Amino acid sequence: MTYLSVEVISIGTCNMDFILKVPRFVEIDSEMYIETINTSPGGSALNFAVNLSRNGIKTGLIARLGNDDYGKIILSKVSRENMDISRCLTMNDQTGMAFISVDKGGKRSIYSFMGANAKLNLLKEDIDYIKSSPFTHLTGVYWEVAYDVAQYAPKLSFSPGSLLSSYGVDKLKRVLKKTELLFLNEKEVNILTGEKTYEGSQLLLEEGVSNVIVTRGKEGAIIYSRDNTISASTKKVKALDTTGAGDAFAAGFVFKWLKGEKEEKCLEFANQSAFRCLNILGGIN
Repeated sequence: MTYLSVEVISIGTCNMDFILKVPRFVEIDSEMYIETINTSPGGSALNFAVNLSRNGIKTGLIARLGNDDYGKIILSKVSRENMDISRCLTMNDQTGMAFISVDKGGKRSIYSFMGANAKLNLLKEDIDYIKSSPFTHLTGVYWEVAYDVAQYAPKLSFSPGSLLSSYGVDKLKRVLKKTELLFLNEKEVNILTGEKTYEGSQLLLEEGVSNVIVTRGKEGAIIYSRDNTISASTKKVKALDTTGAGDAFAAGFVFKWLKGEKEEKCLEFANQSAFRCLNILGGIN
């Protein structure tokens, strides 16, 4: 696949995930046994790209990996997917890592090491790549990179995550006004806007976002647009691990959105995609 044929580009973090199954989360100054350890390639951009590619969309990835064994493992994994990784570059650094504790209920806490992800600055080749693709999905990178992506992407979806959301609306105005699809969970809406879900979503629409899609865990998901509000329920399930579920949701939604499906169908398929992810350890398998 050449980059000229790519339909969607995913930009952002690419990690090696270390998923630790624990009985419960450890308290300060205490110790806890780990029941199992699972390692898996992950990171929001990679999770999204793999999920979208598996739905048949020609997908490319812009990311940075370290010159180490973890980087080689990730490249080996994604090279078997039907996606373009020509702009997934190896840097003289360590590969990004995420240490994810998952309790019996599937809830998690995450410690992230950025590593080579911190060296993701858009080169001319990256910019040309973005311009060539009709649609770009941006995940939680540094705001300077987000500005550049928003400037050059013909159409944009955006999953800022909690870290990028913490910069607040004012810092991200330039990106938000270019965003066609904004993916957040309820906590991230509050982090980004300082408001509850409905009020925060209305504020984001006022800032120029075309559609705000909010995941609500067991309550399903809801999409706010200037014209209407649509919600969709989801199956009740005991999650094995919630890692990557938001990325799978976004990929499922974008897949149907690009096919011209109505919002209800997009939400329904996105919920199904997230549901499947809840039954595996890690964002992809």
